[in-house]
Amino acid sequence: MPRSKPAPAPDSPAADAAAAAGLGTEAPVTDTRTRLLQAAAAEFIDHGYAHTDTNRIARRAGFAPQTFYRWYRDKVHVFVEVHRAWEEAEWAMLEALFTQHAEGTQIAEACVEGHRSFLLFRRHLRQLAVEHPLVRAARAETRRRQLTELRRWNPALDDEEAAALLVQFERLCDALAEGEFADLGLSGSGAMRALARVIEELRPRPEAQRGASTPGSS
Repeated sequence: MPRSKPAPAPDSPAADAAAAAGLGTEAPVTDTRTRLLQAAAAEFIDHGYAHTDTNRIARRAGFAPQTFYRWYRDKVHVFVEVHRAWEEAEWAMLEALFTQHAEGTQIAEACVEGHRSFLLFRRHLRQLAVEHPLVRAARAETRRRQLTELRRWNPALDDEEAAALLVQFERLCDALAEGEFADLGLSGSGAMRALARVIEELRPRPEAQRGASTPGSS
């Protein structure tokens, strides 16, 4: 059985980011596509990719099964859309916490909490990125967008350095969320400190912030 995953605390940064993206919730909306996306996210969170189907997604959204195919080609395509929305929510949370000058350890805890609340989804993302070319390509495209953002935040980073930091960030968040250090009889505190150091490397530099706020700056 999959390891159970707690929902993020209602007033936590991870919960705020997920709610802003409409993920993990089924709040009333009138847009059919968004309702299907929310329902798909909820299904993937609760049951994972392999243990749900498009009929269940449509029914969870309150629609007849055939409605799904008016908006999404198949289950893997809606999975890709959920992944993109989730990554955008996580990135928005990061930027908000950086703007608030939150400490690296606080940001690390919020990010791990976000990965833990989407534990089964993240697990299947890693599996599908190996097995399905569309998911692998979608993950790469998301990372390219993030690299562009990282270069804006920290112009001193080149692509190789930024990509290495990005993958370290993902891997440490997932490993901490999965309890891999607990499996070794460890608290994970060293991994959390390592994640905080990676986050400090990602943190926007003052010169980038000045450039973004100065009209006509290069």
